Amino acid sequence: MEHFMGEGWQLRPAGGATGEAYIAEQGQQKIFIKRNSSPFLAVLSAEGIVPKLLWTKRLENGDVITAQQWIDGRELHAAEMNQDRVAALLATIHDSEELLDMFKRMGNRPLDPEAILHAHAEERAEHHTAVDRALELLKQVPEIPSEEFVVCHSDVHHNNWIEDDQAGLFLIDWDGAQVADPALDLAPLLYGYVPKDYWAQWMEAYGRSLTTSLRYRLWWYRTVQCLDHVRWHALCGSREEEDFWLARTAELVEEAGRFSSE
Repeated sequence: MEHFMGEGWQLRPAGGATGEAYIAEQGQQKIFIKRNSSPFLAVLSAEGIVPKLLWTKRLENGDVITAQQWIDGRELHAAEMNQDRVAALLATIHDSEELLDMFKRMGNRPLDPEAILHAHAEERAEHHTAVDRALELLKQVPEIPSEEFVVCHSDVHHNNWIEDDQAGLFLIDWDGAQVADPALDLAPLLYGYVPKDYWAQWMEAYGRSLTTSLRYRLWWYRTVQCLDHVRWHALCGSREEEDFWLARTAELVEEAGRFSSE
């Protein structure tokens, strides 16, 4: 990578799970470099969702290197995730027809809730009462009209929301993006960061109404995500974290009762 950048540039790892991201510096210049980043980075940049794309180059081995403007900013705190600007940026992402069209042209098919449920039934590491009950409840798979599918980021944790020094907001790390029900993004954000008595107001900023159908889909995807966490921490041997997510799963099982009464 150093040879590709040329003389005078110094690179250091920028962190991240893939190990393919770097900070490149030369004098006062500082840019963010990544190998094989999201193929629709140009669209994300054009819509102001990620920091500005500076250039893209293809190496002889087929790898693609991208350079983005370096943001002198900070990650959002968990307590800031209930802000209207977070809702507005997520709405911009979910409403982007250009992003959706590009993703579909690349051959990506919408995430199928039936396939998600089947995978959980096959892959769970241990049996727990809350897990077994949740899987039974999840069998009532939500119906999602085709026009509801959008491009979802799929990892809306507060560490991926970056504010620059002019209060501009960006959502980074698009490696796991996929076409799905917008509830895939909304569920962890609302359940994880927004008090329930503020959900309707937050959804107004997002531009949607908090309908009964949407509430159910939020519950469904949040339950699936909790089961993901339970399984992952069970496999890792992280008992404390496993117990935490089992407790969250049990709460969702209890919450499911209100849907049968509506």
